[in-house]
Amino acid sequence: RTQTRRKTCSNSKKSINFAPCWGDFRKDKMKIILFQGNFPEKYSGTRHNAGFEFADYLAKKFNAKFQEKPKFKAFIAEISLFNEKVLLIKPTTFYNETGFSARAICDFYKIDFRKDFLAVHDDLDLDFGVVRVRKSGSSAGNNGLKSLISVFGEGFPRIKIGIANEFLPRIGAMNFVLAKFSKSESEKLPQIFEICEEFVEEFVKDSLQNDKRSV
Repeated sequence: RTQTRRKTCSNSKKSINFAPCWGDFRKDKMKIILFQGNFPEKYSGTRHNAGFEFADYLAKKFNAKFQEKPKFKAFIAEISLFNEKVLLIKPTTFYNETGFSARAICDFYKIDFRKDFLAVHDDLDLDFGVVRVRKSGSSAGNNGLKSLISVFGEGFPRIKIGIANEFLPRIGAMNFVLAKFSKSESEKLPQIFEICEEFVEEFVKDSLQNDKRSV
């Protein structure tokens, strides 16, 4: 009777590329989307929580519920998109420390952050109504991205949700990002999130490219 050799992953320090074994560890393909924002609830509806707002939009659309996972310091919801499992992540760390949550989750699920991880965040350098995709790049001063870059480097994709308007230079960045969206802005958020959702679909289908769209 012929014996089949079992494929194993080496733990040797010389083995630094684990990609060939990821498929064995993960029975199903999976995508991770991390949304930048702040807890607790008092930050709900603020410009800095545009990422969280989009996460809630997706969870509601796909009838998914967020559950707290303390070991990942995050609330996590699971949806299925194009027959692929997608985890929606809202870190419970402060905005500036989301790298901890991202690293813990990606390490646990053996995620290739270069193609199966996506960050979603607000962007002061883009006007409200503009959504941009970057496949990689610097933090451009965004502290949430700085935290992610500290654990992954710059080579991961991100969706940037523009929040800038005429009031930004008047009240300063700190006060601006922690202020709530205006009534007119809040009414436009669903249209903006529709654009974000289009980009998410492209991400799941591995066809996401640098792009910019607006309402």
